[in-house]
Amino acid sequence: MRLINNDEVNQVLRMSDCIRVQEEAFRGLAEYGAVHRPRVDVYYPAEEPESYFRWGSMEGASSQYFAIRMKSDIVSWPKTDDGGWTEEKHCMEPGTYCGLIFLLSTRNGEPLALINDGLLQHFRVGGGAGIGAKYLSREDSEVVGLIGSGGMARTFLDAFCCVRPIKECRVYSPTKGHKEAFAEEMSEKYGIGVVAVSGPQEAIAGADIVSSATDSMVPVYDAAWLEKGQHVTNLGRREMPEAAISRFDVVVRQGVAGLQMKQTDVFQAERGHSPAAFIGGTAEQQLVIPEKNPSPGFGGDSPEFMDRGRGGNKPEFKDLVTGKCEGRTSREQITFYRNVGNQGLQFSSVGGLVYEKIIERNMGRDIPTDWLLQDIRD
Repeated sequence: MRLINNDEVNQVLRMSDCIRVQEEAFRGLAEYGAVHRPRVDVYYPAEEPESYFRWGSMEGASSQYFAIRMKSDIVSWPKTDDGGWTEEKHCMEPGTYCGLIFLLSTRNGEPLALINDGLLQHFRVGGGAGIGAKYLSREDSEVVGLIGSGGMARTFLDAFCCVRPIKECRVYSPTKGHKEAFAEEMSEKYGIGVVAVSGPQEAIAGADIVSSATDSMVPVYDAAWLEKGQHVTNLGRREMPEAAISRFDVVVRQGVAGLQMKQTDVFQAERGHSPAAFIGGTAEQQLVIPEKNPSPGFGGDSPEFMDRGRGGNKPEFKDLVTGKCEGRTSREQITFYRNVGNQGLQFSSVGGLVYEKIIERNMGRDIPTDWLLQDIRD
């Protein structure tokens, strides 16, 4: 079995391949050639009263690979005096994180690899956004309006450049140094004009593709700023204004993001950034975790807009590629690709790709497979 770290993932993974294998896996859902379980989290009170321990996992199988992605976080939701509200997380101490992808063979059950999830996580989300842009944005889209300047924003722009002839990106982030560093780095990397702008409206105005890639708990733009012909996608559920639903002419979701279960005081949908979660602690302790729809303008609380852990009635990507629903049919339409869902399937497809490339190049570190096997039947 191989241990694969982020540096090794960075050496072998390319966005064009990431998009390709995800698209193949998503198509498999329509033909029963793939399966996944949506993300489910477990919360338990942490040592600090304003924080919670959160365990998250998601699973999927496609081709010859099964993957479970697992995360161990201490999460909190600090607010700032200027109205900002984000989700912060770490493992053990700020700046360190624990996320692993356990990859197994569907042919014989063999444990194949443990992969650090950091870079692969960024790639799989950015690649998902790229798939949406490939099928729903105008083919001559050249300008990206991007809100966010972190690791996810970098892979979003990478993906858009893979599927469309992008020439310009306008990026906004509330931290001046972050957006300026992003603009300098991405301009050089892709040979396009990347400009740091002073506000989110300036980023969106005149863009062909509009994307938010933030950890915000509140909407980061106004729905009235959206323009005809734009394609819109997202990272989180809460960063989008609820009013945007009335602006979208075409909505396609990547896949079902939440479990369809009766909600109780223990199992709840849309707490914090969790699509679905089992929550421990007293009622008083649970108040730390942000409630569903905490304020007006919340990112898509309408049941026809988001799954909300109950399914939803909007078509999925598999419906789009099999002709069960239409995509963009005119240049004037505003299209939206909900870049949430199919998470476990993303990790099995991209994780399998990374594993194959690592084996080809004889990279990673071997540990004995028999360390994970036993002769006692459970």
